[in-house]
Amino acid sequence: MKKIQIFFKKNIFIVLILLLAAFLRLYKISDYMTFLGDEGRDALVVYNILHGDLTLLGPTASVGGFFLGPIYYYFMAPFLLLANYNPVGPAVMIALFGVTTVWLVYKVGKEFFNKTAGIIAALLYAISPLVISYSRSSWNPNPMPFFSILSIYFLFKAVSKPSIKYFFLTGFLLGIMMQLHYIAVFLIVIMALYILLGWFIQNKKKFFRHIGNLFKNYFIFIFGFIIGWLPYLTFEARHGFPNTQSIVKFILGSPEVGSNSNFFLTIQDVLFRLFGRLITKFPPPEQVSIKDSVIPFDYYFFSFSAPVNYLYYFTIVLALSSLVLFIVGFFTAFKDKEKLLKYTLLLIWLFFGVFLFGFYKKAIHDYYFGFMFPLPFLLVGNLLSYLLLKNIFFKIISGFILLFLIAQNLSGIPFRYTPNKQYEQVGQISKAVLDKIEGKPFNFALITGGNSDHAYRYFFKIWGHDPVTIQPLEKDPQRKTITDQLLIVCETDPCAPLGNSLWEVAGFGRAEIIGEWQVSVVKVYKLVHYKGS
Repeated sequence: MKKIQIFFKKNIFIVLILLLAAFLRLYKISDYMTFLGDEGRDALVVYNILHGDLTLLGPTASVGGFFLGPIYYYFMAPFLLLANYNPVGPAVMIALFGVTTVWLVYKVGKEFFNKTAGIIAALLYAISPLVISYSRSSWNPNPMPFFSILSIYFLFKAVSKPSIKYFFLTGFLLGIMMQLHYIAVFLIVIMALYILLGWFIQNKKKFFRHIGNLFKNYFIFIFGFIIGWLPYLTFEARHGFPNTQSIVKFILGSPEVGSNSNFFLTIQDVLFRLFGRLITKFPPPEQVSIKDSVIPFDYYFFSFSAPVNYLYYFTIVLALSSLVLFIVGFFTAFKDKEKLLKYTLLLIWLFFGVFLFGFYKKAIHDYYFGFMFPLPFLLVGNLLSYLLLKNIFFKIISGFILLFLIAQNLSGIPFRYTPNKQYEQVGQISKAVLDKIEGKPFNFALITGGNSDHAYRYFFKIWGHDPVTIQPLEKDPQRKTITDQLLIVCETDPCAPLGNSLWEVAGFGRAEIIGEWQVSVVKVYKLVHYKGS
């Protein structure tokens, strides 16, 4: 008991931060989590895995049309099972990854800078609205920050005190990340370069004499990567690497509408958004115009509006100050080998993480930064802890900045707003559909502006009433897959189900509406085959 008391006394701040992080990520998570087509698709696949239908392919990428690895499905499986097939289980898994990431941010900040820097970085990471929003729903890119900072930490351990175990673990984690999101290819460059530079820092006077050990380290790292990537690699090798080729073509292909194809403007945008979107809660670019817009500041007890460029310039000053202090620290670290290894790793992570986005010709979404999420928090934590060690003037400045960032971020926590209750809503609509089928086989269609029907089909699956999927004529010449009734959920307004070109509707054939109901925010239609007058 005494040891526990001593532990809590020494670590009271990080314990409180972790409790805050858990609250912000778990509070009413079922009411606020996203449960639409992609989430329903993943839940369906995992349901099938738990019933013996294993897979070597993961989710399709949101853009590009290629598949990722299956590892995320296998992460989801035990949590979906423990939650009795309620998709809140995998959402809780993501929240737990998020809380653990807060602790890792603290640990890395403490070891790379100092304990105060680690506390500040962890606190700001715990309350960042953007980070929280990606920590409250089940989606394959969402664990990236956890695996990223853990692999970065293991990489430092591997290089600073060469260890086969840590080189293998770093490569293994990289293989996992490559299955979560294709942007992890950037980390391949970052890690491979750091292994080389780290080895040079450690062995600059005898670099070529022991270069064989460098190749051994690369071999262990690559071996770990192959093991971590093995499920996906197995599928790719059996089919001629179709998805790998598609990923490379997609990343280096023609610019996408809405993207910035200018190399330097892209880098500038990415660097600003790393600090603006994550640290200062700067609105997304599609919501503001820096020249003439105002931004509302709502801090619970009072609110006001100010020109958005105030927050813009504050973000720039904060980012530049953090970067300048870090770079100065890097150049003063040359006499301390361990400190130089730490700063070199963070510098490569920052520089190449941003630089490589310059070659990316598609629209860059906030979650693409997942492999870099912890980094700006570490840099800002370093800056504010440095100011706190100076005279009273700088202590006041540091305290003011920290209080502003805390207030700014807490003003954007998700559950300040009315919950969407998507899971409950989709379940209500699905139940309404099943209430209309009278226990008979049915076909199902969703008319929507951009969703997919997997979330509804997941409820049908777990309730034991799968709709019959209409097959094309060459597969079903006797049309046995066409039932006597078609249930349609219409998410668009207005909606004209008769004669709709959607395959599930067109394949059903000429029909007439015999029922129409408003359920929650959608309309449900029941169609039967046209009988004529």
